[in-house]
Amino acid sequence: MANLTTLDVMNLTTAVPATTPRGNWRSGLPVLSGTMITLRELRASDAPDLLASLGTAEVTRLISPPPPTVEGFEKFIAWTIRQREAGKSLAFGVCLKGTDTVIGLFQVRSLTLAFDNAEWGFALGSDYWGTGIFADGAHLVLDFAFDVLGVHRMEAKAAVKNGRGNGALQKLGAVQEAVLRRSFLRNGVYMDQAYWTIFADTWREIRSVHKARIVH
Repeated sequence: MANLTTLDVMNLTTAVPATTPRGNWRSGLPVLSGTMITLRELRASDAPDLLASLGTAEVTRLISPPPPTVEGFEKFIAWTIRQREAGKSLAFGVCLKGTDTVIGLFQVRSLTLAFDNAEWGFALGSDYWGTGIFADGAHLVLDFAFDVLGVHRMEAKAAVKNGRGNGALQKLGAVQEAVLRRSFLRNGVYMDQAYWTIFADTWREIRSVHKARIVH
């Protein structure tokens, strides 16, 4: 699974300052446990693993480029913690169940003061594409965003050429509202982006149907 969106995983400086929505997440992120993975807050010691997983040409081909060095990732991780403390955005590291090695990340940032509108982005090492890890993590992040952060509308952008990312968003139940023409600059080329949204009530309905199928 390639990075879902072109949300800049290193420079979310345009996030609107947010008030605390719900819970104590600004004091520290909880550990979220899925079927295949756990999500936890990033630590400075994760920098080498993030560089190894996300620094390859294959991963970065259709996303905003990550830091090119371990030091750059250390600064990014420190920035994500400051952003979380300020209530502006948050970042979860992705770890395989039973390990503590980060192989990717999810980010959510506020677009409004109340954090009711938000944008999310995702990146995962190419060794783990097509394994179901994205879906496992995405369910955890959407649950957290809608149930804990109080998000009403979640937005995402993905380069139109990113077939994996767009397909994954569609499978989650997101709706493509538009194509943002030539809105993403990568390697000197302006690319079109698909613009996706999913609402809290839609997600809860999808989740309810999914749980009912498991029971039966």
